Amino acid sequence: LDLSNCSLHSVPPGLAEATTAIVLDLTENPLTTLPNDSFLGFVHLQSLAVPLALECPGGSDAWQDVTVDRSSRLCQGQRNPCNSSVELAWPCPENSVCAPDGPGLVQCLCDNPFHGYKCLREGTFPMLLFGGILGTATVSLSLLLWGTQRRKAKTP
Repeated sequence: LDLSNCSLHSVPPGLAEATTAIVLDLTENPLTTLPNDSFLGFVHLQSLAVPLALECPGGSDAWQDVTVDRSSRLCQGQRNPCNSSVELAWPCPENSVCAPDGPGLVQCLCDNPFHGYKCLREGTFPMLLFGGILGTATVSLSLLLWGTQRRKAKTP
C-alpha cells in the first residue's frame, strides 16, 4: 500500500480497513505522530516505511530490523510480542492465550470452552435460553401495548 507523498497530516481513518497489508509506505508525508492504535489488527504487516521524524509503531523492539536513511525510517519483520522473553505489561488472564494484534500490540483470546469477562465462564453461551427470554418478553410487551393502545386507533 503506497501512501507516500500524499500530503497526509494524520493517519487516514480508512487505513484501519487495510489490516491485510504486508507492505506500507507513509514516507514523504508531513505526519507528526502515529497514534498507538493506528496499526491495530495489522498482524501481516512486514515492512513499514515512515518519515524520519517518527519512530516505528510499537518501538524498535516490535521489529526485527529498523534502518534509517536520509529521509525515512524502514521497519521490517514484525515480531510476535507473545513470544518475547520480556514480561508483558498486562499478562493474559487464566484460560486465555496471547495473540499478536499489530506492531507491539497483543490481544488475549479465550481458550475453548471458556468465554466471557476474563474468560471466567466455561461452556457455551446459553443461546436458546437467551433467545427464549428475549422473544417471550418482546411478544408479551407487544401484546400488552396492542391491547391497551388499539382503542385509541381511529378507523378510516
